This record gives sequence, structure tokens and C-alpha cells, in this order.
Amino acid sequence: MLSTHWDYRSQRASRPLIRRDCPSRRAQRTSCPQPAGTTAPGVHYAPRALSPLGSPLPACTVPLSRPGLPLPACTAPPAHWDYRSQRAPRRWPRPFRRRVRGGGARAGMADPAGAVEAEARSGPGSVEKPKGKQKNKKKAVAVDESELLTVPDGWKEPAFTREDNPKGLLEESSFATLFPKYREAYLRECWPLVQKALSEHYVNATLDLIEGSMTVTTTKKTFDPYVIIRARDLIKLLARSVPFEQAVRILQDDIACDIIKIGSLVRKRDTFIKRRGRLLGPKGSTLKALELLTNCYIMVQGNTVSALGPFSGLKEVRKVVLDTMKNIHPIYNIKTLMIKRELSKDPELRTQSWERFLPKFKRKNLKKRKEPKKKNTKKEYTPFPPPQPESQIDKELASGEYFLKERQKKRKRVEEIKAKQADAVKKRQEERNKAFIPPKEKPVVKTKKASTEKKIDINAIKEKVKNAKKKKLGALPVEEVKLKMAADEKKKKKKK
Repeated sequence: MLSTHWDYRSQRASRPLIRRDCPSRRAQRTSCPQPAGTTAPGVHYAPRALSPLGSPLPACTVPLSRPGLPLPACTAPPAHWDYRSQRAPRRWPRPFRRRVRGGGARAGMADPAGAVEAEARSGPGSVEKPKGKQKNKKKAVAVDESELLTVPDGWKEPAFTREDNPKGLLEESSFATLFPKYREAYLRECWPLVQKALSEHYVNATLDLIEGSMTVTTTKKTFDPYVIIRARDLIKLLARSVPFEQAVRILQDDIACDIIKIGSLVRKRDTFIKRRGRLLGPKGSTLKALELLTNCYIMVQGNTVSALGPFSGLKEVRKVVLDTMKNIHPIYNIKTLMIKRELSKDPELRTQSWERFLPKFKRKNLKKRKEPKKKNTKKEYTPFPPPQPESQIDKELASGEYFLKERQKKRKRVEEIKAKQADAVKKRQEERNKAFIPPKEKPVVKTKKASTEKKIDINAIKEKVKNAKKKKLGALPVEEVKLKMAADEKKKKKKK
């Protein structure tokens, strides 16, 4: 007779105890008598299980358990009973299904529902082709649905008026944003203009200089539910150094804004500054070209790029900015945008694909391989092995130190140490004495005295004087000089 024990944790009957009169479980399954009502061979079922309080449980509430436990009297084992483990499986097996790959014996074994679905998809009388491994097949390029949509020329969305929402809004909405310290002076000047622009749409705006924040709130007269979102974008743009003249355009229906965060796209700060400067271009030429091609106002400030313009232009601006941060030069995207602008002017090409006209730039890796500092030069090949290095004993034998006594070796070592110390002291003393050695002075250049050894030629000087008198360089002729000399002599005689 088998006895069961109730498990309080799992709330089920535990493993039954093996009868002592049967030598083993195998013997218990084969030789022990089976009670009436059992269907699985070799399995013993107790007529009743005991509850925790000792009273017998109803026959239909005894839970199924491991081999040797009783089955409920009101239920029989299912048709798919597992005779090896003597228990029911955890869940019912799924029906056997196989894809239909054509005719044959296996196709008849497949699930009929699946065959009906396959026939409905392919149509009557059609046979599906076997799907093999298509390695060379290129993946289909995902096309953006917004590019396929077309808007008629001259179409404009009608303005939202008071008649569209005469009762106004039910609740008050508000948005606030912080601004940096350096924008305080500009915001204080232009804030009356901000309040005037928002008051036309019945939106209040407050500037808190103590907390450094701007807040916009709706009023009871506000009828446009989306104007609070545009007011929120307005104060965001003002905080990101966009001038008021440009930021106020966000209140128009056909204008939107996009603030692109670029600070976390590049790890190194130096690389980030270089790529951000590449987006600006020399003297802002690249940024100006992007503004003309996308009809957007673009402001690069710190770790963000603020763009303001039509929806189609904002999409192109975001693509160019993110590609620039991924080390793709903006000139490639500018070329593509210029070609697209020219193609859009042709009405015949509007419905065609522009892939054949757009340039395809291949990414070239022009990084130079870093050369090692130490270049290992290959030695000439020799079939002979290198010579065996000398051991310490061989070196001592060659120097004669091997045959010295221990005391002599010690004395020699001490002498070598003293010699090294003396050299170090000498070098240190020389370095100290360098400060006391006077610098070498430059030799004074002596002026050469005029040589008096050469004799003066008086006759040559007289001839020079005569020739000078003959020349008409303001000197008096000879006759006039004689008359003057005579007149001077007469005057001297009279005075005497």
C-alpha cells in the first residue's frame, strides 16, 4: 500500500513512499499488485489522498503528480499519456505543420489550413517557387513616404480663426525654459516686443531674471490650441541665441523649428570643434549656402544647432548636420541639394526617380599608416646558428678573476666602487664650478691710426690748386685778382 504526504508549500501531494516489501521501484512496478481503475501499466494509484487536516480529499480534486500518485476518479488519463515518465506533458502538442513547397508526398502531410492560405495568396492554379538562398540579392532600399507625397502648386493651409474654436480652451497650459546668463541683457531689451507678438494670439509671457527663466501661458481668450506649442518654441529659440526678428517667425503656420543636439555625437572635444567649424565654413560660407538651399535660418551655438524654416528644409538641415558630425563633409550634401533644386524646376521629372542624376560619393580612407619609431631591419640569412653567449664563469676565466681568492675579489669590488664614486664627485664638482666661471668677453676693435710714413707730394698739390683756379666755378680771373691786390696795398699805405 502506498502512502502520500501533502506538501504545504506547493499545495500538492509529494512523491509517494516505496513499499518495504518490494525490493526496488522496478520491482514495485512489476510485481506489486495494481488497484482497480488504473489505466497506465506499472503505475500505482492510491484510492484517496489526505488533506493537511487529515480528512480525505474528494476523488476529483486529487492533483496529478509524479509516478505512484492517484489519478482523480472522475478523470481518466488523456490519450497522449507519456508512458516513459508516467505523467502528462506540460501542454498539449501543437499540430504538425510544414510549409508547402510544391507537389510531392510531403506536401500532402502539411497542415491543410496552411495550404489554403498559400493557395489564397498565390491564386488558383499557381505553384510557389522554392525559396533558395539568395546571397547576391540586394536589400530593398526603404523609401520615405513623405518624399512620395506631393502638394499642388499654390496650395496653402487655411488659417485657424476664432470661428473654428468659438468656445476657447478648457484648461490653462504653460511652458517654461531657462536661459544662460549672457542672454539676460538682450532678452531684457526685446521682451516688450515678445509680449506684443504673443498678445496678438492671447498668450501671456513672463521673464524671471532672478531664476533665469521664461514662461508662456494661455488665457481665457486663447482659441488656437497649438499656439502655446509655438510660443514654447519661441522662448526656446530665444534662449539658444536666435535673434528676435527670426524667432518671431515661428508663430506663422508654415514655419517650424528644430533644435539639433550635437554635443554628444563626438567623443573628443578637439574633433567636435573641428567638425562644428566645418559646418560653418570659411567666414560662414558653408552655413550661408545651406540657408539659401533649404530656405531656413540656421544658428550654430555651443552644443546645439537651431534651425527655423519650412518642414522640407528642416529635414535636409538635420541630415546635413548629423552627417557632418559623422565626418562626412557638408560640401557633398550641398552638391546634392543644388542638383535637386534644379531637377524640381522641370515638371516632367517631378514624377520620376532622381537616383540617376544624384552623385554617389565613395568613402575613401586616406589615413596614413603610422610608421614605427624603431624599424627592425632584417639581417642576412645564415644557415649557422649564432655564437653561444659567454657564461659568468667564462668571463671570470678570461679576466683571471676566477683564480683570485675571496678576500682579493672583495677588495677589487671595493676599489671599483670607490673609483666610480670619485668620478661622480668630480663631475658634480665641475657642474657646481660652472656657475663661477666668467663668460668670455668679445675683443675690442681697435681703430687704425693714419700712417705718417708716406711722404706728402707738395708739387702735386700746387698743380691741383692751379687747375682749380682755371676752372670757372665762381673764382675770379687772374687780372681782377692783381687789381684787387694793388688796391689793398694802397689802402694800407694811407692808413700808415
